[in-house]
Amino acid sequence: MKGIKNMFSKLKDKGLSTADLKLIAIIAMTIDHLAWLFFPGFQRVWYVYLLHIIGRLTAPIMWFFIAEGSFYTKDPKKYIGRLFVFAIISHFAYSFAFGLSPIPFKSGIFNQTSVIWSLAIAAALIYAVNKCGLSLWQNIALIVLANLLSFPADWSCIATMVPFFLYSHRGDLKKQAKDFVIFAIIYSTVYFIFIDKVYGLLQLFILLSIPVLSLYNGKAGNNRNMKWLFYIYYPAHLVIVGLVRLALYGNANILF
Repeated sequence: MKGIKNMFSKLKDKGLSTADLKLIAIIAMTIDHLAWLFFPGFQRVWYVYLLHIIGRLTAPIMWFFIAEGSFYTKDPKKYIGRLFVFAIISHFAYSFAFGLSPIPFKSGIFNQTSVIWSLAIAAALIYAVNKCGLSLWQNIALIVLANLLSFPADWSCIATMVPFFLYSHRGDLKKQAKDFVIFAIIYSTVYFIFIDKVYGLLQLFILLSIPVLSLYNGKAGNNRNMKWLFYIYYPAHLVIVGLVRLALYGNANILF
């Protein structure tokens, strides 16, 4: 026990860098996607719940770094453009991975594309509202439009609004924690009512990201290539998931 306490004490003192947090996100995402692959649908098994709980760490870390990236980028338009190109590439990889139609709304209104679409919209919204000098009503209209455009994506419009508020509350961990709590409850409630009750409750484990993100030390870390690794890894691992899906189940939907 003493050794574990010392380990956590050192971790708290050292903190977690950007590279560390992105590696955690990659590992948690891989675990979550493998859970969907090998245990498709809403299975009522404790170890499947556990795998998806671990996976809840990924999206909040991604949201956090969209806010950070929007703050630190030297060229916002280039940053936003890169995210939209990444979203288009990821759309086809995401559809292939989980057996969804690449044509939006052919198989429903939820999970029609990857979360990267919502993240790209979030970055664009942050830039427009904070840098373009628009009127109050123009900003409100943009926020409504951003929510409508991101609603059908994985994680829906929560993946647009959380980064938006995290950016607004940057430097204030308490306010950012409240942002996570409010939107986790909203998303969990919607999921509970419209998709699945048990898995709706599991979405509340998004909040596990708060203590993890509280360790962020603001440093890039030793691995400067982590940003590009994520851009490559995300669509590449989805393609691999899709190939295994085809081998195991044929062209079947493994999400719902």
